[in-house]
Amino acid sequence: MAELLIELLTEEIPARMQARAAEDLCRLTAAALAPLMTVAPQGFHGPRRIGLVGEMALSAETPAKEERGPRLGAPEQALAGFLKKHNATREQLVEQNGFLVLVKPGETITAEALLARALPDLLWSFPWPKSMRWGMSQLTWVRPLQRVLCLLDGRSVPVTLARGEDSAHGLVGAAISEGHRVHAPGPFPVTSAAGHEAELRERFVLRDAAARMAVIREGITALAAAEGLEVVPDEGLLAEVAGLVEWPVPLLGRIDDAFMDLPPEVMRTSMRVNQRYFALRHPDGRAAPRFALVANIAASDGGAALVAGNERVLRARLSDARFFWDQDRKQRLEDFLPKLEGVTFHAKLGTQRQRVDRLVRLAGHIAPLVGADTELAQRAALLCKADLASGMVGEFPELQGVMGGYYARAQGEDARVADAIAQHYRPLGPTDAVPTEPVAVAVALADKLDQLAGFFAVDERPTGSGDPYALRRAALGVIRIVRENNLRVGTQSLLQLHADTLLGTLASIGATHVREAQAQFEAQLGMALRERWTKAAGLKWEDLLAVHDFLLDRLRVQLRAEGARHDLVAASIGSDDDITRILSRAAALQSLMDTEAGKNLLAAYKRAQNILRIEDKKDGPHQGPVDEAALEASEERALNAALIQAEGAVKAALAAENFPAAMAALAALRAPTDDFFEKTLVNDPAFRKNRLRLLSRLRSAMDRVADLSKIEAQGNMSA
Repeated sequence: MAELLIELLTEEIPARMQARAAEDLCRLTAAALAPLMTVAPQGFHGPRRIGLVGEMALSAETPAKEERGPRLGAPEQALAGFLKKHNATREQLVEQNGFLVLVKPGETITAEALLARALPDLLWSFPWPKSMRWGMSQLTWVRPLQRVLCLLDGRSVPVTLARGEDSAHGLVGAAISEGHRVHAPGPFPVTSAAGHEAELRERFVLRDAAARMAVIREGITALAAAEGLEVVPDEGLLAEVAGLVEWPVPLLGRIDDAFMDLPPEVMRTSMRVNQRYFALRHPDGRAAPRFALVANIAASDGGAALVAGNERVLRARLSDARFFWDQDRKQRLEDFLPKLEGVTFHAKLGTQRQRVDRLVRLAGHIAPLVGADTELAQRAALLCKADLASGMVGEFPELQGVMGGYYARAQGEDARVADAIAQHYRPLGPTDAVPTEPVAVAVALADKLDQLAGFFAVDERPTGSGDPYALRRAALGVIRIVRENNLRVGTQSLLQLHADTLLGTLASIGATHVREAQAQFEAQLGMALRERWTKAAGLKWEDLLAVHDFLLDRLRVQLRAEGARHDLVAASIGSDDDITRILSRAAALQSLMDTEAGKNLLAAYKRAQNILRIEDKKDGPHQGPVDEAALEASEERALNAALIQAEGAVKAALAAENFPAAMAALAALRAPTDDFFEKTLVNDPAFRKNRLRLLSRLRSAMDRVADLSKIEAQGNMSA
């Protein structure tokens, strides 16, 4: 096997593109060199280079191929066309089953020839998100491409990128790389992948991104610990900074005390977004007057000049933040609300101000269901979007909600209102905490349910290829809030309550554009107000009702991700819209199906269901009361008695939402059901209809607890 090393040296690549580019290079190279590639290539990436290391055979024999040509006796034109296509002669053809066949012998493929042929095409069509041309060549790359290193088994492969008259800047593969632009400029020869990595380190370049991340993490952690501080975790920033430097040198700077009264989120966001600095804090969580930066050079003065320059830049940035902070607090949050009338939420869903009105009403509906004070919930909903019109959020959109919470506290709002404003976007992701205080829960649920209902109502739902309005995240947010707070909230009933509010917004938007059409509806067709509004707004009720199914589908996805059986989840959901009740039912059903009694009971259910499906097609449905006087066999009498007892127990257990007790009541049916099927002939003509009604009763009793028809058999079950 031969070692393959490819390195593409460029001007600085944006950090966000590097990892994906290395993955694409590995994927495309493996596909192009598939006949000879023996080990999947491993990529590397940095600010000025992407590349890979792999293994491939030096040569391989391809198998012979047969190409079927025209039929015997076909026109000469057809034969001539076939021969021309395959660059063959008539003598090379053989007759097989009435056709002329060209047998192409196998050939020897060499790694060097395959690389020289495949690599240029790969580089000319490389899928950068954004590319550029420079000079006179038509070659596109993310930044000007400077060198192509292609090393096979220690030898350079002369890959040339020229195409016809396009010289592609004269780029030809060579066994040459370059070190750090400042500390070790200029080319150096390369003889192996290990030597390449070692030589780069000698020349102040860490080739591996993970190694750079480790140096940064350990370096800033050690510097912070030396002053009794800790680094605010930020893996995204860490990965980005590792893509900006080849030789990371962590340093600490100081924040002027004059800025330490700014909210810590403001300082962290300004440092992160504008300068890629790491924030530090005290062990008790208080913001520290220090920040960490990462230089790309080891300065002779220990970085003193670099730190001083970055401190000056940070002072200017924080001065801007100070201005917005002071200016915004000169107004009350209510004063920002009129500005929201000019901020479009969505063309089909009105302005942010109209959305606020919807949130106020919906939060009022939700508040009593989650134990929140209705007045406070509606107050928080009224103010929750106000900071979108503030100067600070205009500068740093990442702080929406957070700044509203600070401004609410500054103007003396109830602490629960301020916290609800600050937290109503949560959870922002799978690791983000959910709101737990009832007022915050009410507003967060209102925000997400309105988002879901609105976009579904105007038929802007997620597709397999995209979710531009983050509706999956909103649905998972609703589910997490309900689950983690153990709430008893019927989502479908809330959506129905919200429908009229949403309809009012949609109709008012529609009325602006179709006022004449509305007048015609009223004068000529005499439609009811609700019908006119629905027509004018273009509302699709079936889309609005689909939100409920979408939520339940997201719940199924989440439970399956947690290891729950998808069939048990589907059996537990049914038409229920109380997530907490669904989860309790699923857990109890899981416990039952883990027992031998549960498995046998499921087998009996499916047997009964199959019999009823067949017999109902003949003369069904076989429903109605069982004629107890006609129960001839002791086994059917025993099953009927067990059903009567189980039905009462199931009804009481379900009323109390005691699902383990309901499952236990079903489990008691196992023995009499087994006896019935073993010793009773269901289709005995004299007793058939009554016994089918008994089976229908058995199926109905089980269906009250869960839809067992959706459960898949697991393992061995007695029938």
